[in-house]
Amino acid sequence: MKKYLSTFRMRWKMETQYRGAAIGGIVCQMVFGLILISVYRALYQGNPQSMPLSAIVTYVWLQQAFFRMLLSSDNDLMDKIRTGGIAYEMCRPVNLYGYYYARIMAMKLTGSLLRAIPMLIVASLLPEGWGIGAPTSLPALLLSLLGLTMGLFCMCALENITMGITMRTIDFKGFQALLNLLMATFSGNILPLTLFPDSWQPIVKLLPYAQLLDAPIRIYTGETPVAQAGEVFLIQGAWLCIFVALGLFLWHRNTKKMIVQGG
Repeated sequence: MKKYLSTFRMRWKMETQYRGAAIGGIVCQMVFGLILISVYRALYQGNPQSMPLSAIVTYVWLQQAFFRMLLSSDNDLMDKIRTGGIAYEMCRPVNLYGYYYARIMAMKLTGSLLRAIPMLIVASLLPEGWGIGAPTSLPALLLSLLGLTMGLFCMCALENITMGITMRTIDFKGFQALLNLLMATFSGNILPLTLFPDSWQPIVKLLPYAQLLDAPIRIYTGETPVAQAGEVFLIQGAWLCIFVALGLFLWHRNTKKMIVQGG
């Protein structure tokens, strides 16, 4: 475990060096957040929805704040797979799945916190109807943080599945583009899942992508009552087990028989 914690710390320190990128990301996500809120305000003026506008605004800010957790990949590993440098990684006296799981988690967690904390502070200072709202209760806030942590674990496990498939296909762009589209759509990043038709709700709530950000945000806004949070964690835990098992299987198969490209 000490090896993986050291890997996590090293990657954490590396990510904190890119302050310029973090500032650029904050400005970009703030602008996107304001644009989306403007669109929803116009929509609600013409056709009010069952979910209050204040909850939608809060949903948008939380999605934008943790956007980096969704769409970020370990480009170093992808380059090593493409060039054949992955062969040197196999010489490390560590389990490669755990090693890269720790790297990916540090990358996503650091990038998210560097952007989320300043964004949420600014969003809380905006006028009513434009800024983020407070959680429905203290238990809702704590449970949403736990759900966000589970979502991070699921995201890292899903990322390792992507890397495992990349080892087989070499070119990751097609699969990564498909994965990003599915995540952006069914995690609530493009359109809050709460605005999907009622007939879709039982399905979209069970999808793995909804467990990444949508499920924790629903707890925060009160869309999912605190009493039902246990069901959310059960679904997240089930998907986490599936993702980890599939990722371990892929990495084990790949390291047993690997054709190295490049030199």
